[in-house]
Amino acid sequence: MNPGDRVRVDRGTATYEGVLMPSTTADHLVVKLDGGYNVGVDRADANVDVLETDSYDVESAQDGDSESEITFEDDLPTIALISTGGTIASTVDYRTGAVTAQFDAEDVLRAVPELAGRANYRGRVVANILSENMTPDVWTDLAEAVHEEIERGADGVVVMHGTDTMQYTAAALSFTLDTPVPVVFTGSQRSADRPSSDNVMNAVCAVEAAKAEHSEVLVCMHETESDDTCALHRGTRVRKNHTSRRDAFETVGAEPLGEVEWESGEVSFRREVADRDAVELDIHADLATDVELVKFVPGRSAETLDLAADASGLVLEGTGLGHVNTEWIEKIEALVDDGTTVVMTSQCLEGRVCDRVYDTGRDLLEAGVVEAGDTLPATAYVKLMWALSNVESVEETMRRPIAGELQERSVPWT
Repeated sequence: MNPGDRVRVDRGTATYEGVLMPSTTADHLVVKLDGGYNVGVDRADANVDVLETDSYDVESAQDGDSESEITFEDDLPTIALISTGGTIASTVDYRTGAVTAQFDAEDVLRAVPELAGRANYRGRVVANILSENMTPDVWTDLAEAVHEEIERGADGVVVMHGTDTMQYTAAALSFTLDTPVPVVFTGSQRSADRPSSDNVMNAVCAVEAAKAEHSEVLVCMHETESDDTCALHRGTRVRKNHTSRRDAFETVGAEPLGEVEWESGEVSFRREVADRDAVELDIHADLATDVELVKFVPGRSAETLDLAADASGLVLEGTGLGHVNTEWIEKIEALVDDGTTVVMTSQCLEGRVCDRVYDTGRDLLEAGVVEAGDTLPATAYVKLMWALSNVESVEETMRRPIAGELQERSVPWT
């Protein structure tokens, strides 16, 4: 018997039927049950019957070329699937029991048969990492890969990404790419090994969103805990607000741009979106990596700012309307005088920075701090990296919207 065979395992009074998976020990069998869970069985006293050979392909596409191409049908749109790793393309490490990223885009196609018939697919791997290992260099590589796929004729792009830092990468592509077609990020809060996995629905909804008539950079994830709709969030206004819920992602300061209905695949928008082919394809992928993001907390010494002494840019997460301890102001002024662009955002999830209300805020403005309005701190961090490398007036750019990151007004919504 070999991994991939369908087997029935009898041990004592228990019977397990499923697919034999790879195991790193000689003493145990690992069987993927039909419900999605994996069970480890001690080989001792176990009787195994092979029901079907090679019933399931357990080999990773990474064993071959990192690019794959699926048979094309002329009447279907072409969607580029780009994998960076993450839970949506993960499986279980049978030695440790941990979830590890080890599948590429072609593996996702094999794992999600519901994608068949919806589009033609081209798959490629940009990275195979968990999202906590994401770097600005990978953002640049990803932007270049997306640019290449669109240049080759892709009608839309789906980026499969780990959820923990997806908002940073979605923001990065929002600034580095002028795209005439949809670019849709998706991921999974729960791996495919779990019956409650959201990978199938998220992947299918992301493909439908990438086929739709718009040219936004979006994040497509479960809108509720139920399998009913996926929300479409603008890449510069989205935030992961829960560690494990399937509906962890939310648009901050507004409702999502739209949704995808799971059963029908229908895409609808609630607010105005950029039309497909509204801009010419272009890329500005240079990023200044010497930018720091610092969160002010009570009692933190002003010496904290020394880490930005040689930085080109610094984003501060201030309290309320955008405040820090008054003892920080002298150091902030010195950073500005030395050429560091210092940008103020708020730790509050809703509302905007306004440093004209209290004395501390006015002192910060006098010290040279740039207000970022209601730009999210993570988005401001990425935007400042991009602005320092691509525009002449960085301060003016941080004060105006480039990719929907800065809203004209902050108002309550329901």
